[in-house]
Amino acid sequence: MTLIADINILNKKDIRKLSLDDLKAWLVEQGEKPFRAKQVYEWLWKHSVQSFSEMNNVSLALREKLEQHFAINGVQVATQQLSSDGTIKSAFRLHDANIVEGVLIPHNERKTACVSSQVGCSLTCKFCATGYMDRVRNLDAAEIYDQVVRINEQSMKQYGEPLSNIVYMGMGEPLLNYANVMKSIERITAHDGLGMAARRITVSTAGIAKMIRKMADDGVKANLALSLHAANDEKRNQIMPINETNSLEALTDALKHYHEVTGRKVTYEYIVFENFNDTLQDAEELLRFSKIIPCKINLIEYNPIENADFQNTNDERWQDFIYYLADRGVQVNVRRSRGKDIDAACGQLAVKEKQTV
Repeated sequence: MTLIADINILNKKDIRKLSLDDLKAWLVEQGEKPFRAKQVYEWLWKHSVQSFSEMNNVSLALREKLEQHFAINGVQVATQQLSSDGTIKSAFRLHDANIVEGVLIPHNERKTACVSSQVGCSLTCKFCATGYMDRVRNLDAAEIYDQVVRINEQSMKQYGEPLSNIVYMGMGEPLLNYANVMKSIERITAHDGLGMAARRITVSTAGIAKMIRKMADDGVKANLALSLHAANDEKRNQIMPINETNSLEALTDALKHYHEVTGRKVTYEYIVFENFNDTLQDAEELLRFSKIIPCKINLIEYNPIENADFQNTNDERWQDFIYYLADRGVQVNVRRSRGKDIDAACGQLAVKEKQTV
């Protein structure tokens, strides 16, 4: 493709930024029948086409007109790695040559897509590889949606099964890209989109209190997970600077509001670091925090990264921590690493080379 063609594509508006009503209005201006909007919209969101030429029930003249005025800024798989445990990590190339990573995590009973919401991250969590990257930009809703489509294709090819779950736990902080994340969920769950159930989708946040409240007030049907990792402010400040402006007290108020409005449980994610947050006192603090609203706790095995000195706790402390919570009636799930050999495990996603234009 020539440089001029590249520039033309970048200058065209992505048609998926139009609402159905916007698209209908534009088509009517072009002398087309209003029902054409629904046809085009379903090709874009239900059938996930990557070019206008694939819209085979739309006239050639209209397809050429769409091609002239709009682009479909699709997301492509740049590289793909298969872990020894079956996990697949993909580097997704965006239309502007930026790269984000996403992961297919297979289990016997489910196939989960872990998707990114930002190129890089504006937060600086000390244990997370993405936190050592700069935030380049937010992903738009279609770019998030496309990751799901591409990972679903991988799941069908590798395992013969479609995705059952989606987690917004990849690169970036989803609640700092709220509008696009919620738009992507709307398209993923819509009957004229991918038609997935909202209860199968989880949005994970490092803890943006006002946006947790907004999720509740907006009636978001997806699940909420909070990356907690310490249940006292002093320790959480050390590893998650966002806590300095979103303290545990602020998060407590937001979580209470969330539960009052939605009636739903929240998941707390807690990585157990050696000699940092792995004592029985830490477990007791987590136990107290778990009493705020109904919840479940995912205890997560740590996956070391180059930029940090944290290590996973030893087996004895790990077991003691689990039993301390479970014996006191807390719903505890243990999350072991998947895809560690290809840097696809929790906290390991990072693009090592700058690949922007």
